[in-house]
Amino acid sequence: MTPVLESERLVLRGWRKADFPAFAAFYADEERTRYIGGPKNEWQAWTVFAAHVGEWALNGFGFFAVDRKEDGAVVGYVGLWQPPYVEEPELAWSLYAGFEGKGYATEAANRIQLWAARDLGLPPLMSFVHPENLPSQAVVKRLGATPLPPTTLRGEPRLRFRHAVPA
Repeated sequence: MTPVLESERLVLRGWRKADFPAFAAFYADEERTRYIGGPKNEWQAWTVFAAHVGEWALNGFGFFAVDRKEDGAVVGYVGLWQPPYVEEPELAWSLYAGFEGKGYATEAANRIQLWAARDLGLPPLMSFVHPENLPSQAVVKRLGATPLPPTTLRGEPRLRFRHAVPA
């Protein structure tokens, strides 16, 4: 079962079927998805959505839907991702259109780091970021992450960062 985590302005919670329309709209957007495999049609988006739900059963962690406390709007998702070809859990995030530039990704990622360290006992997390994804590079910098040697993921170049365990 997905825990519910809170930060100052956000609630991180498990997925609901009602979250799918906003998720599908996000994945249909070529600009928003260019660094995470590109746009998906509704069927493909459902497959990704179901995989996010299923990751919890397979790994005991996964992505959370992120709600804004003030109005309950779903602003995106954040969490841990670890398919079989990735050696350790990755801290990752995506924001839906209209919610970027407000610090939500940084706030949510900070909360995930705390949860991962305290509740899951994980060592400092890492993140992959596409070299052209400047907004995500700004988030990892705000999180205080340290650059690691670049790598590839799904055949594409990626910068890699190590996060510190939050205080």
